[in-house]
Amino acid sequence: MLTPIADGVFVHQSDLLRNNTVVVSGDAGALLVDPGITDAEMSCLADDLRALGMPVVAGFATHPDWDHALWHPALGGAPRYGTAEATAFLRDLRTQPYWQQRFADALPPEIVTDVPIDLFGLIEALPDGASHLPWNGPAIRVLAHPAHATGHAALVVEGCRVLIAGDMLSDVLVPMPDLEGVDDPLGDYLAGLDALAAVADRVDAFVPGHGSVGDAAQLRRLLELDRRYIHTLRDGGPFDDPRIDAPEPGWEWVGDLHAGQVESAARRGGDSAR
Repeated sequence: MLTPIADGVFVHQSDLLRNNTVVVSGDAGALLVDPGITDAEMSCLADDLRALGMPVVAGFATHPDWDHALWHPALGGAPRYGTAEATAFLRDLRTQPYWQQRFADALPPEIVTDVPIDLFGLIEALPDGASHLPWNGPAIRVLAHPAHATGHAALVVEGCRVLIAGDMLSDVLVPMPDLEGVDDPLGDYLAGLDALAAVADRVDAFVPGHGSVGDAAQLRRLLELDRRYIHTLRDGGPFDDPRIDAPEPGWEWVGDLHAGQVESAARRGGDSAR
């Protein structure tokens, strides 16, 4: 089901991980951001768009995680974009032996047979120096930043004053810095939060990659909550974050994710000290 959140902007939420697909209506059709995540859900999304008379004319992947770079044949063959870094990452991944098995191994076991893989990651890089998405619709600013994953980007639908945040600002997930893949994951995450904070005065609503759509006040609250989490992960000390203790049934695994991040951050700190 498509839920309107602003003039010409809709959200379709998946069941398992509360992934948010964002639809932006343009002059000739729709932009689709991070469609997901199961075959049935994407088929439903295609049916909803068809009923509204909105063919898909462009796609965008906010980053190259498995649940944000999916696609489905029913959505058509529109160009799909991402940052140059995300595009290169996915191109390299698809050339590796047995990448399909590695992809399947990353999935929650309950949906491993339900996620379409053939069109995963087939995105193209934005033009060099592009600050906006190249499509026939509302101006959409691309806000690339280093937090969470290689080639991550948020989008600002400028006329509609909507921020599409990618995998940040969630009310159900703690921040997830790339603790295994980059030199300064916590600094990178804080830089990403700074980039989002810099546009906070220009938006009235935001859509996280997972969880609840929020307004400007909730955006500022989550920016502060995420910043405090990263500072505590960096500096040590007790955490004061309601997401750790599973505010919703079925999300108890977030506590395990958090514990793993605390261990990884402590190990990195010890390695740096030697």
